Amino acid sequence: MSNPSFLIHPAPAVAEAGVVDALRGIVVSHLSDNLQRLSGVTGLQRIHRSTKLVGTAFTLKTRPGDNLLIYKALTMMQPGHVLVVDGGGEASNALVGELIMLYAQQRGCAGFVIDAAVRDTAAFYAADFPCYARATSHRGPYKNGPGQINVPVSIDGQVVCPGDLIVGDEDGIVSFPQAGAAALIDAARKTADNEEAIKAEIANGKVEQAWLDKVLKPFGL
Repeated sequence: MSNPSFLIHPAPAVAEAGVVDALRGIVVSHLSDNLQRLSGVTGLQRIHRSTKLVGTAFTLKTRPGDNLLIYKALTMMQPGHVLVVDGGGEASNALVGELIMLYAQQRGCAGFVIDAAVRDTAAFYAADFPCYARATSHRGPYKNGPGQINVPVSIDGQVVCPGDLIVGDEDGIVSFPQAGAAALIDAARKTADNEEAIKAEIANGKVEQAWLDKVLKPFGL
């Protein structure tokens, strides 16, 4: 008999390896620029050192302070999934720690995005396992539910759907549907090429710069 306190949908298909590899070479700011600068997560802390986060969203919505369904999610995730948890931004109780991290690593999880608190931060830092969280707390979680797995969730105001691509670096996190990945990758690469041209112009040492004029002249400045 099903339990009405829980809604559990199947795991989404992970993105193709070629798409993931391409995104590893693109900085989040360039992706953000080509998402109209409206999408993305800016309010979470990076708990690990420097490993880039790239993967496919496996989403979970839980009652603040409760991690029961994270245990279930761990058994369902496939290599390449990113565990994305809407914990309501509650920072009193940590929803994940070292043990969950170690098990997730063994399962091939690409990383965590937790809109709640985490603990055992030294372990995340030492392992350099990608983890972004609202806060840290030594207090452990409750394990009662309710919760929902693989439903649309809100992380810092950004709606993330199961199967969305997640990319995170030192500047923050963006998410977007897999269907738009190819066009976004192409646009972000053009942004990178444009910035390289601007860097070369800056290096000439002149006060007059075309990239400055492009911004200022429309305003008569």
